[in-house]
Amino acid sequence: MDVRKLHHVAVAVHDIHAALGDYAEVLGLPRSEVVYLDSQKVYATLIPVGDCEIELVQPADPQGGVAKFLEKRGEALHHICFQVGDVDKELAALEQQGVSLIDKKSRPGLAGMVGFLHPRSTRGVLTELCSPMHGAQGQAGEVSR
Repeated sequence: MDVRKLHHVAVAVHDIHAALGDYAEVLGLPRSEVVYLDSQKVYATLIPVGDCEIELVQPADPQGGVAKFLEKRGEALHHICFQVGDVDKELAALEQQGVSLIDKKSRPGLAGMVGFLHPRSTRGVLTELCSPMHGAQGQAGEVSR
């Protein structure tokens, strides 16, 4: 696998704007733009931290995966994301190896083109692969204020 770096860690939150305020006030991190990701039915933002990022995700769909996660576990670490050269190539190779996938093909996400591995294949941790595109955040959807 062509893992280039840890791209981000994601935290599921009930109120993304309040969480952004907490990260800014407590840790001195910058406030970042919140966007709606139609492909995942969430509001999300990436907060830069060195050469990595923290993603905050808030469900927009009360029946969606992030909403169910919050209901079961509360606000907590949701997933980790590794940057790779080509998400589709890696997903195909992983499927050939028998790895359980949530996505068999990449889709637009906040970090560019993304694809998720099922937690049962990664010791219970939801794992995302991403291939950033220039201006990827603009691909995501509308901005939430």
